Amino acid sequence: MNIYSWNVNGLRAVATKGFLKWIQEEKPDILCIQETKIQHEQLTEELTNIEGYSCYFACAVKKGYSGVATYTKNKPISIKYGIGIERFDNEGRIVITEFEDFTLLNIYFPNGQKDEERLNYKMEFYDAILEYCNNLRKEGKKLIICGDYNTAHREIDLKNPKANEKYSGFLPMERAWIDKFIANGYRDTFRTIHPDEVKYSWWSYRFKAREKNAGWRIDYFFVSEDFIERVKEAAILNEVIGSDHCPVKVTIE
Repeated sequence: MNIYSWNVNGLRAVATKGFLKWIQEEKPDILCIQETKIQHEQLTEELTNIEGYSCYFACAVKKGYSGVATYTKNKPISIKYGIGIERFDNEGRIVITEFEDFTLLNIYFPNGQKDEERLNYKMEFYDAILEYCNNLRKEGKKLIICGDYNTAHREIDLKNPKANEKYSGFLPMERAWIDKFIANGYRDTFRTIHPDEVKYSWWSYRFKAREKNAGWRIDYFFVSEDFIERVKEAAILNEVIGSDHCPVKVTIE
């Protein structure tokens, strides 16, 4: 089974850049997308009736903002939008789909660059997700947690670590939370399989960053430790264009 995650930076925009053709060619078993920037009333047949897929959208109250969606060939046992905390769920950042042998959390983690208030919101969101995931595991669930985490974990995960260590996305507190996430029993699939590979999943639109490959690895598939043995490959698909992010992928058996 191939599961993909992609911050599309606007679903309607990426749809004009070959998104639907890419799905037809790539044929993901499950596709999680973030930053859809769309409301339910703006969804078209073209975006919701993709042959062979069911889809589930969480939209922000604020128009043109945030939003996630999960497309899947196999219908889930259950679908949940959000984690039951209104100030997080209002931003349409989470779709949780439960399947027979794993639970998939598709998450668009907040960006903390705007100001201190948003950085605090991001850190509180992180902690709420960790608590929620830990509670699911106490219920015996095996977890896949994918999406745009909006933080590069280690220096290998961005082109210019020293220049960015005082900016949100590479702050010590953000990186420490990923350490805490790992310490709680979650595995970064790409780093587990490719411990030393330098590859990025996001590039600024400024300064020809993608052309120079001056990027950040901020899109992840984490899994609970009891699921890692089922992960056979983890990949970052740099060649796929259409957004300032590229898709990331795991293959599970």
